[in-house]
Amino acid sequence: MPYKTVILVVFLFFVSGCIGDPKPKYEVIYENTGKQTAQLNKKDTQAFTIAVIPKVSGIPYFNAVEEGAMEAGKDLNVHVLYSGPLIADWKQQEKMIKEYIKQDVDVIAVSANDPEKLGKVLKQAKAKGIKVITWDSDTNPEYRQYFVSSVNPEILGRHVMDTLSLGMNEKGEYAIITGTDNAATLKEWIKWMVRQQQENYPNMKLLEIAESNDDPQKAYMITKKLMKKYPNIQGIIGSSSVGPPAAAQAIIDENKVGEIHVVGLSSPNLIRKYIQNGTLQIGTLWSPKKLGYLTVTVAKEILLGNKLSDNMSISNVGVIRLKGDSIIMDQPIDFTKENINQYDF
Repeated sequence: MPYKTVILVVFLFFVSGCIGDPKPKYEVIYENTGKQTAQLNKKDTQAFTIAVIPKVSGIPYFNAVEEGAMEAGKDLNVHVLYSGPLIADWKQQEKMIKEYIKQDVDVIAVSANDPEKLGKVLKQAKAKGIKVITWDSDTNPEYRQYFVSSVNPEILGRHVMDTLSLGMNEKGEYAIITGTDNAATLKEWIKWMVRQQQENYPNMKLLEIAESNDDPQKAYMITKKLMKKYPNIQGIIGSSSVGPPAAAQAIIDENKVGEIHVVGLSSPNLIRKYIQNGTLQIGTLWSPKKLGYLTVTVAKEILLGNKLSDNMSISNVGVIRLKGDSIIMDQPIDFTKENINQYDF
């Protein structure tokens, strides 16, 4: 009897303590340092914290991704932290990842500036029980669970080369202005661009691939140098969002409009005036806002233990394709004089 009485007293004390606690199960605390931490009962609320890291902050493409990621956070009842380095630098990303490990976030989703050099810190995150995914720009697969890809890289790369060949009448010299040489996804896109040219446009010649570090001013100066170094250049591909508008502006400033054809990957708001004045023939992209939304959605699905499948329908995104551990969002969109005003991002 005394033993049973002790159990009953302890049980009643526990129950009364739970009922009497008026505090919410999820509370965001803002510290004096400006860092955010989350205290939550994940089993009951599923209010997870997802850290999303772009390659670089402050450019329209990644601003649109942020808009989609934050919208998904609101819709899905998850806490989203979104911040990126001031320049496309893997070392700055590494510092940010270390900080998120300290904050004990649930998922780190990174658009990697280097596929290998972030491996050590991402392994540290995984060892702490943090889920790791990549988006937009991948790492070595061993460092993450899924890669959220905007488009099929082969389809995109071949398509962009097709748009350039159309303007160049399938002959002449061209160059490619990329973001960073180490970004795995950019390298994959360029691989397919060059392969498409070699297989189908033998009268076209690649002069060089120049790195802009996703810096508009650097891309502008690269274009000027290319025009001086190669007086017969007839085409330029910008493989990251700052490249096409920077190249177009340099061509205008050098009075080369109509002589050099510019195509590539960029958002419509960045290239609108160049499309409309004919300096840039075709711009290609996808919806970066959808990419941000999908990234956060995938992160929560992983945390819930749900399996992703091919041809799965995602709210506010559409049907996705699953190829191994790569989630492919959409087909590329071409922006031309006829349709560019239909888009605003």
